[in-house]
Amino acid sequence: MRIGHGYDAHRIIPGEGLVLGGVSIKCHFSLEAYSDGDLIIHSLIDALLGAANYGDIGKLFPSKDKKFKDISSRDLLKKVSNKLRLNDYEVQNIDISFVGEEPKLQPYIREICNNISEDLETDLDRISCKATTTDRLGFTGRKKGLACYSVVLIAKK
Repeated sequence: MRIGHGYDAHRIIPGEGLVLGGVSIKCHFSLEAYSDGDLIIHSLIDALLGAANYGDIGKLFPSKDKKFKDISSRDLLKKVSNKLRLNDYEVQNIDISFVGEEPKLQPYIREICNNISEDLETDLDRISCKATTTDRLGFTGRKKGLACYSVVLIAKK
């Protein structure tokens, strides 16, 4: 059994919405990013790559490579899933913690978990996703950015 931890954060910029966990969410801001800025998927990818000792998201999908400009993070997650599967790794558990004052994530949690389950081809009951605030402390509390932490367990089949 192997454990991985991932983290991602993005700056809030003016805009009309963002993507979190593969879900398009309408709101009064966007996130500064090279890809779609899906920090939930990005932190999950880093956790999975770390658990398998494959480096990090920047190594596998460098932002200097134009083919990753505006790419769907779900496509990146599927590529990571295939890499894990080819090496006989299986996801045992995923625990995701989104940090931000807004948007409120609760209405989207089920769809986020479904997207991750589909992309990783793993059982839904192995995925936990939750949201919290920092009670207006730090950059997320001041609404300057959003962050996400992910922890995963993987094992050889």
